[in-house]
Amino acid sequence: MKQFERSFEHLLFSSRWLMAPVYLGLVLAMVVLLVKFAKEVLYLLSHILTASGAEMIIGVLSLVDIALIMNLLIIIMFSGYENFVSKMEDLHNHQDRPDWMGHIGFADLKIKLIGSIVAISGIELLKGFMNVGNLDDRELAWMIGIHVTFIFSGLLYAVMDRLQRGGGDGH
Repeated sequence: MKQFERSFEHLLFSSRWLMAPVYLGLVLAMVVLLVKFAKEVLYLLSHILTASGAEMIIGVLSLVDIALIMNLLIIIMFSGYENFVSKMEDLHNHQDRPDWMGHIGFADLKIKLIGSIVAISGIELLKGFMNVGNLDDRELAWMIGIHVTFIFSGLLYAVMDRLQRGGGDGH
């Protein structure tokens, strides 16, 4: 029976590698976002003389939105892989290794995720305000409601996380 238990535990431990293709999929999602980013830049450049200021601002906000999502994907890939699959031992002394890499735990990852979602939602809301003539009151109300929900959820999670950690000075 002890041999079965050890084998089962080894199988469970090895199953973490099932997440590796998921992280590879996130890399592919970044490639898709990079293509979308390039398309948006080309559009902005081709309309630089004819677009209104509001259209340019919305275009730039779209670029910022894509950049935030890509940054979020990097954080999720690096910290998720290191927390749940395997340590990136060979990269510990790499000159370009981000300082936060290897130090973000699951709770920190969730806080960063919620913060990024709030930022992305805020950018979408700002784009909506810049394009308010094309939105009805109901659409705008939904955008505001969703954004406020994200903010409230983020604040609530941060408070719960702080209470769980004992409200120490290090956070």
